[in-house]
Amino acid sequence: MDHLIDADFVFLLMGVALLLAVVLPTALRTVALSAPVVLLGLGALMGLLPLPSAVQLSPTDDRAVLEHLTEFTVIISLMGVGLALDRPLNIRSWVSWQRWGTTWRLLAIAMPLTIAATAFLGWWVMGLAPASAILLGAALAPTDPVLASDVQVAGPTTDETREEEIDERDEVRFALTSEAGLNDGLAFPFVHLSILVVGAGSLADWGVRWVLWDVIGMVVVGVGIGMTVGWGLARAAFRSNRPSMRTAETGEPLLALAAVLLSYGLAQVAHGYGFLAVFACAMTLRSMERSADYHALMHEVVERLERLLTLVVLLLLGVAITGGLLDSLSWRGAAVGIALLLVVRPAMAWLALRMGSRPKDRVGDSTLDPRERWATAFFGIRGIGSIYYLAYATGQEEFSGADELWSTVGFVVAVSVVLHGVTATPVMRWLDDRRDPGTDRPVDDGEIPSEAG
Repeated sequence: MDHLIDADFVFLLMGVALLLAVVLPTALRTVALSAPVVLLGLGALMGLLPLPSAVQLSPTDDRAVLEHLTEFTVIISLMGVGLALDRPLNIRSWVSWQRWGTTWRLLAIAMPLTIAATAFLGWWVMGLAPASAILLGAALAPTDPVLASDVQVAGPTTDETREEEIDERDEVRFALTSEAGLNDGLAFPFVHLSILVVGAGSLADWGVRWVLWDVIGMVVVGVGIGMTVGWGLARAAFRSNRPSMRTAETGEPLLALAAVLLSYGLAQVAHGYGFLAVFACAMTLRSMERSADYHALMHEVVERLERLLTLVVLLLLGVAITGGLLDSLSWRGAAVGIALLLVVRPAMAWLALRMGSRPKDRVGDSTLDPRERWATAFFGIRGIGSIYYLAYATGQEEFSGADELWSTVGFVVAVSVVLHGVTATPVMRWLDDRRDPGTDRPVDDGEIPSEAG
């Protein structure tokens, strides 16, 4: 009988999440408060009630459930991120690569430095073993594609006459969106590094393999599979000789979900990075018939599913926080988490964005003014991806101090949700107002304004 009661509570939780998914975006549109903050707080209040075990997930007992729930949420979000980006990336054009310059600096400079600094603090301040410290750095370094919607581009723009203008006028949203889509390619190799450090005896046992396969090979496999799947589905949707395959004409948006599962599943089977595959697939889909309304239809269905999954995860995280997730949190772990959000990420990202920046009149390159640089550096949102990395790694090997890792990551995610959720709306409006002098019109998240990326 108890399992029937648990199932009823799961249905109730899903109903609450769905209702809030419908109501909150409109209700909070003009308030400096994001839906994730409300959901996290509501979950924390629910955790104080005598809830059944089905909605009180434990990192130890329910690790596999957490891993797969967060995994699915992230890949859905990555498809939405890839479809939303208006700025193309032509791998054969140097000018196109230059226009993604802010993204490459965040990935190639800021992220490795953030991983190294966080791992060092985990070892020096928290006293973690080297493998656990590396895992902490890898899990908390990447920005989250799921919870960063308030500072990301609103969605695909299907009006050809506006795309260039939109991209050039909001480099902040573009940088944060593209970084969130691609940074798994650098985070996952370090998650694997932590697993190898636990299981191998010396550097000679895993060093070459890690560099050649985990850092290079799996990235190439993931991106290659994602581009291939995206190209094939785009050709079928827009240019197939069979009318039944041209889903762009029928307006069937579920092709986006098929693309998610096909690209991710093939990449995982081939032992590539599935997260990168999904993003590459979405970017390739978006590159064909770029101004077609079909991209907006696909993005809409992905966005709604992502919103529902995100609310469920945040409710469960809130329940876990008041249900004992933070029991192993030490003041040292809390200090490292606060330092990551307020010092390490902002400093490393600012340094990366400052390096190589060029005058704004330099054709074909992208840059940020000082205000935009600080905003981009500050919004290193940590979230559901961090929970997935930790669940995945602890399922592969036994890490010393695993309880402290879970408490620290849960604390950092909760603080990030509140800190960035409260500041996102006023900061982005402040930037928008100064980007468009003389205009005091607030940006409406429900439409695609001229400032949106």
